Amino acid sequence: MDTKRRAKECFIKGYQHDVVEGDYENALEAYKECIKLNNELTDAYVNMGFIYIQKEDYDDALECFQQVVALEPENPEAYNNLGYVFEITNRYSSAQQMYEQALVLSPGNVEAVMNIAHVIELQGDYFEAVTQYQKAIAINPDATAPRFCLAALHDHYDMFDEAIIQYEEVLKRDPAYLKASFNLGNLYFQLGNYKEALILFERVLESEPNNAEAWNNLGSINEMIGNHDKATIAYQQSVKLNQFQEEAHVNLSRILFAQYQSHRDESKKNEIIERLNFVLTINSKNTKAQKLLQKIADH
Repeated sequence: MDTKRRAKECFIKGYQHDVVEGDYENALEAYKECIKLNNELTDAYVNMGFIYIQKEDYDDALECFQQVVALEPENPEAYNNLGYVFEITNRYSSAQQMYEQALVLSPGNVEAVMNIAHVIELQGDYFEAVTQYQKAIAINPDATAPRFCLAALHDHYDMFDEAIIQYEEVLKRDPAYLKASFNLGNLYFQLGNYKEALILFERVLESEPNNAEAWNNLGSINEMIGNHDKATIAYQQSVKLNQFQEEAHVNLSRILFAQYQSHRDESKKNEIIERLNFVLTINSKNTKAQKLLQKIADH
């Protein structure tokens, strides 16, 4: 059997361990054997690099992606990958240089422009990050990813009107983009547009019925508009799906305590206290739980 064929078989074996089984240690061994047989097989270096990132072995990941750049100096994706390692190790200047090189090699590379925008965003330059995301949108106006990133950037800086416009543009192009629906729902809730927020979180839950955070948010909206029974059901569903969802436990406790005040039942009161104490075992600094416990004690 010739060497290149054996290398290919080792690569396939590594891929099976890596992608299908999630067995990273055996995958690394197979990829290393592959490289011994054919040290120019870039896919093996790439896959090893991403495994090392998963393992947080960033020096080894860097070495793998540098090898890919050496083997394929005209490949923009090689520079994007190398830039990513620099980015996640907080070497933003080096990351930006790699992303810019990817853009030199492929001027219409939306991923490279978005990567530049993101690394600029990480350095706190809001206006330049906006400019870069807008460049990515200009390259491909129908792409949802740069619009979503721009919306999230505006959202983070409390530029709500701008964020809403971009989230809506994302959903216009892809109504199933659930993270956009989720974030836009949060924004509408913050701004008091409960009707639109309710529609969006119901849409999220149609596709992701096990999304505990969405159930909690749906409960908050229903509570705000006076639908306390629906709010209670939503909060209960949230904590059923994620027993460590602090906010949902506190919200459920608050609404149950309001019900207790109308129809006193000491067993219900004790259940509320037990729930809040559970929250404090998760996070002893949860001030909402502390204040509600104090309110119950003073009542």
